[in-house]
Parts: sequence; C-alpha cells; structure tokens
Amino acid sequence: MTDTPAKPILITGASGALGRVLVKALGAQGWRLVLTDLAPFPDAVPAGAQFIKADLSDGVTMLRLAEGCGTIIHLGGVSVERPFEEVIGPNIRGLYHIYEAARREKARVIFASSNHSVGFHERTESLPADTQFLPDGYYGLSKAYGELMGRMYWFKHGVESVNVRIGSATAEPVNARMLASWMSYGDFSRLMERCVLTPTVGNVVIWGASNNSRMTWWRDDARAELGWVPVDSADPFAGQLAAAVSGDPVEERYMGGGYCSIEYTRGAPAPVWGED
Repeated sequence: MTDTPAKPILITGASGALGRVLVKALGAQGWRLVLTDLAPFPDAVPAGAQFIKADLSDGVTMLRLAEGCGTIIHLGGVSVERPFEEVIGPNIRGLYHIYEAARREKARVIFASSNHSVGFHERTESLPADTQFLPDGYYGLSKAYGELMGRMYWFKHGVESVNVRIGSATAEPVNARMLASWMSYGDFSRLMERCVLTPTVGNVVIWGASNNSRMTWWRDDARAELGWVPVDSADPFAGQLAAAVSGDPVEERYMGGGYCSIEYTRGAPAPVWGED
C-alpha cells in the first residue's frame, strides 16, 4: 500500500473509462475521494468515497466540491475531437472553474492533457516537454490552452500542476500507432499516485506513455522528479499490430494519428514545423 494523502482528492470525470480505473485503484488503497461527473457513476462507490453529479460549467458547485481537498485530478470534459462549440464549455470554462477552486483551496491540479496538443508534430521527431504546441483539432487546442492556464496560475498564484500528456490510455493497444503511444491502465494509475504524493512539483509536464521500445517521439519530462517509471509495454503486441495502419497519409505521418485527418482540407500533408 502506498502512503495515504492527508487531504481528500477530488476526481472530475470519475465516470469515464480512466476515471473508473483510477477510482478503483485509489479506492482499494483507502484514499478519501470526492468523485464527480455529469454522468452517473456506473460502479460501486468505494468505501471512504462519495459521488456527486455535477457539471463543470457550475463554478459554485466546483468550489464546493473542492473544499478541503489537497489535489484535484481533472479528467473531466470533452475527451475526443468534437466541434468547437461542444469543446469550449467544459474544456475551457470548466477548466477555469477547476483552477479557481484550486487557487482557493491551495490545492494541486493534475491535468489530463493530451498528445493531441502536439498532434501535428511528425512521428520522426523527438519532442522535449517544452516543445511547440501543434494541436490537431479543437480538443487538442483546448488541452494546449489548459496547460497554458496552469502555467499562468503557477506564476500568478503558486498553484502547482502536473500536466500529463496522455498518449493512448486503453486496456490494450489496438493499432501500430499505439505501439509507440500506448499507456497501460496500471502505469496511468501509478503515475497519478506519484503526482499526488510527490511533496513538491511546481508546474511540470509528463509524457503519458508506457515503456514502449517504439516510443521515441517524446522525451525529457519530469518523471524523475516524481519518481515514476512505467513498467508495462506495448512491445508484446508488436507482432500482431505492426501492420495495423490506416493507409491515410495524414494520419500515418503525424503523432496525433486519426485526429489530424478529421476535417483536414489542406490536400498534401503539411510541412514539418519550421519548413518553408
């Protein structure tokens, strides 16, 4: 069993796939959890936890839910590429409410960012954590904005943040791209534990991927400071998935995969960042 945080943890998006995985993992260790989502929680609520249905757009309720919490694990919001008007409410205004709650409670924010904030970088690149944002859609744009909001709250208010740029967090990898980007549920849960328990984090970025030998896209993040080492790997799936490609030149060229192809009207794939 890991150490138990002194204060409760607020988890938004608790009813989603990653939220349910995390609630199960942390609840089994006896952590005190406050769970919220717009959708009902489909599982048994662990002992010591409570679920409250709420909308991220309700700032007053977010402030109330965060009362007394030491960390907010923010998984809530639109989690896939959607039209701008569907993204802006939960992912922009909702995130503001989370950071205001964190500021008032002097809580840490663990922000579920995404590889889609840098999705239009090419797969031949190797990106440090401070790389140029190149979002591949409105969802990725909201994640880039979210990281920038966290930076502002750090420099202006001292609110700590861990921005986890999640790759492909699924039960198993399902295509060739995920041989690089896959993050196991176990590695995800262990990372969340370290994000909460590390005494001081400041404002940092973690690339959210498991120990995949093909994961050469992302490097130089803050995992050493957190003491997180991924232990799972997509490598055992390489034989069955190496040929599982889409045939779409845009999807296969860029790190963001299929999100890059959604409503893509440029024609030929865009040049590498910085090319004329």
